Amino acid sequence: MNHQRDEGFRLIHDIFRLKWIPEIIQTVGHDSQNYSDISRKIGEISNTELNRKLALLIDRQVIEKREGTYILSKFGKDLDHIFNHFLEMSQKYLHK
Repeated sequence: MNHQRDEGFRLIHDIFRLKWIPEIIQTVGHDSQNYSDISRKIGEISNTELNRKLALLIDRQVIEKREGTYILSKFGKDLDHIFNHFLEMSQKYLHK
């Protein structure tokens, strides 16, 4: 059981620890987005970095690209759900 828990934590940590990943997941999660939409909504990310992160998320099966549009996979939707809980917790406990 501890091994399974550790693997689960590692899986989530390996994704969320990378800069821009939570922002990309959240942006795509609000609606299917094309590349320009994602870039515009995040703002500060370079094109090179956005391309790298999108490729990584596709490789890890977090997002899918269909006809020029990025959508969350089932796994991506679960990660977006977890990330939204993190945001709720920060609002509840950090912004008093």
